[in-house]
Amino acid sequence: MISPATANRRFSMMRAFLATEAAGGIILIAAAGIAMLVANSSLATSYFQTLHQDLGGLTLLHWINDALMALFFLLVGLEIKREVLDGQLARWSDRLLPGVAAAAGVAVPAAIYATLNWEDPTGLRGWAIPAATDIAFALGVLALLGQRAPTSLKIFLAAVAIIDDLIAVLIIAVFYTSQIDLAALAGAGLGLVVLVLLNRRGIIALWPYLLVGAVVWYFVFRSGIHATLAGVAVAMTVPLMRTPGRPDDRLSPLTRLEHGLHPWVAFAIVPLFGFANAGVALQGFLPRDVLAPVPLGVALGLFLGKQIGIFTAVFALVRMGLAERPLGASWRQVYGIALLCGIGFTMSLFIGGLAFGDGSHQNDAAKLGILSGSIASAIAGYFLLRTTPRQVV
Repeated sequence: MISPATANRRFSMMRAFLATEAAGGIILIAAAGIAMLVANSSLATSYFQTLHQDLGGLTLLHWINDALMALFFLLVGLEIKREVLDGQLARWSDRLLPGVAAAAGVAVPAAIYATLNWEDPTGLRGWAIPAATDIAFALGVLALLGQRAPTSLKIFLAAVAIIDDLIAVLIIAVFYTSQIDLAALAGAGLGLVVLVLLNRRGIIALWPYLLVGAVVWYFVFRSGIHATLAGVAVAMTVPLMRTPGRPDDRLSPLTRLEHGLHPWVAFAIVPLFGFANAGVALQGFLPRDVLAPVPLGVALGLFLGKQIGIFTAVFALVRMGLAERPLGASWRQVYGIALLCGIGFTMSLFIGGLAFGDGSHQNDAAKLGILSGSIASAIAGYFLLRTTPRQVV
């Protein structure tokens, strides 16, 4: 049984988390729009040349996607660990509804994409692009609705997106890793062992975890596994202090690191990633190109696959008596949230780059699908929730 004090603390932490993510999502929307404008203006040449400028052996785009985004994945890992140990996913009963919904929201979009690209082995590599939900973008749209959506729906959306991120991380690790340097991987493993020992010895200073974590990132980068996954691995070793009466001590290294990273990730790193990756030069693309298997598969996977998978899963679990509908929410509102889960921006762009390579025609085509599917999901979800009565009978 959860005490009222613990429940209130969890709610306050979740409310602060949602507020930060929502504000960051609005900035991300703006950054993506600016990127599209710049990529199709007289500044396009400078935009693309700057992104591919060599800096210390890596292009600026690679520094953003491989290094800065490792901090995004570090934050994702911290959020997952906290929610599982001491948050909205702490009990199996809490995990069932968002967990099944997230799994269905990954499987159905992937199936739609794979069906349209089955005869093209190259195109089929992008099957996971429409499988991800962008929590910042989705919460940013939800924030525009004010109090029209009950808090329970916002928490449900955040839980689905967090589990969705975990599935996406596993997909990247398993399906988008080709050649592995075992010596470098062993170095990364040794670094993680050191981090676990620091945890077990009760070290609460952050700098040892960050210092060794940087070493782990370097070895993961050299190993052939995508370097951002180091962020999730390091996050799992950061201690979450849980003393009696204070299950999530604010002096906890995990809590301090999470709160410290949130503003930087939400207001700088993710918008910068969006600006660097959302720009697509539309010159040379014909209207029929949007209906090619790759962009169409991504767009339909996000717009149709997400809403079908998530809403069907929630409806089935509630009807079978295995879960309860989010408190105070109507089925129309649940459907609106399922629509918003079709916003796949950040993680979809990230997976698209892994699947097809940055700068490739296929990746640009996938970006068109990501943008069209995400925008359609955002508009449809917003207006459905906007026109839904606040009072639920």
